[in-house]
Amino acid sequence: MSAPPLSGRKARRAIDGVLLLDKPLGLSSNQALQKAKWLLRARKAGHAGTLDPAATGLLVICLGEATKLAGLGLEQDKTYEAQVELGVATDTGDAEGEVIRRDPFRGSDADIEHALASLRGGIQQVPPMHSALKREGQPLYVYARAGETVERTARAVFIHELTCLVRQGDRLRLRVACSKGTYIRVLAEQIGAALGCPAHLAGLRRTRAGPLGIEQAVTLEHLEALAEEARPGCLLSPEMLVLSMPHMNLTAAAEAALRQGQAVPAPAAASGDWRLHGPSGRLVALAEARDGRFHPRRILLNPTENLDLCLEEQDDSQIQ
Repeated sequence: MSAPPLSGRKARRAIDGVLLLDKPLGLSSNQALQKAKWLLRARKAGHAGTLDPAATGLLVICLGEATKLAGLGLEQDKTYEAQVELGVATDTGDAEGEVIRRDPFRGSDADIEHALASLRGGIQQVPPMHSALKREGQPLYVYARAGETVERTARAVFIHELTCLVRQGDRLRLRVACSKGTYIRVLAEQIGAALGCPAHLAGLRRTRAGPLGIEQAVTLEHLEALAEEARPGCLLSPEMLVLSMPHMNLTAAAEAALRQGQAVPAPAAASGDWRLHGPSGRLVALAEARDGRFHPRRILLNPTENLDLCLEEQDDSQIQ
C-alpha cells in the first residue's frame, strides 16, 4: 500500500487512543503510521517499537494523549514468529542482503534443540550495522551503506522463549519471546553459529507487545474500508499500554495536587510505577511510588475511560 497523497488533506482533529495495526510487508513503520494517522485525521501520533519494512505484524500506534505512554511500549517484551534459513549468510543478516557465504547444515533436530537451548535466558548481542541505532547522530545503516563498519558495544538481552515450531529442510519457523532491544536477525546468526553453519533471518512477524496481541490488530485495508466516522471505533484506550502496572484511585484533592506536579500520599509498601485514577475511575496519571509518595511521571490532559473489564481480569496481587 502506498503512502497517502499530499493533496486532498482534511482537517486534523484531537483524537486519543491506541491503534493496533497489522503492518503489511514492504511499508516502513513510519509509512504505516502516517497512513493510519491520515485515515484517522489525527493531529498527533507515534508508534511504540519499529518494525523493518521486510517484517509484518503488530505495530502499536499511539494517538493524542496516548503518545505520552508510547515510551512504555518500547520497554515491554515482544513476541515474534521468525523464519530462519540455515546454511546461507547475507551481508545484512536478513533476506534483503547479498549472499556472502554458503555452507549446508548437516545436523539433526536434536542439534537444533541444543542450539536453541543454549540461547535461552540472558545473552549478549552486538547490534547489526544495518540497524537504526545511532552513532554520532547517524543511524548505523548510513555507515553500512557507505561501506563503513564502526565499533559497536555488546548489550545484554533476555530470551524468554525460543521454540522451533516447524522445520522444513533448512528453514526453521521459530517463536521468540524476548526483552526490549533484541535483534532477531542477530539471533538468527547466533543460532547458525551455535550449529556451526551460516544462517540469516528469512522472515519476521511480530505477534505480541506486552499484553497486546496481533489478534486484536486491524489492517490498513480494513481501516480504509470503514466509513470515516466508524474508524475511531478501532481504537483502544491508552490505558491498554499500562495494564501491567498496579493501580489506585485518588481523591479529588489528590488528583488536583498531582495535576499541579505535586507528589501525593501512597501506600507505605508501594514502589515502582503505578497508574492513578481519579474519583470517576478515569486514568489521570502515571507515577513512581517511593518513600510513601506518588511522584508524577506522566499526566494526561484528557483522562481516559477506565477499562472495567480489563481491570477485573487482572488483580494487582498477581502483577510481578
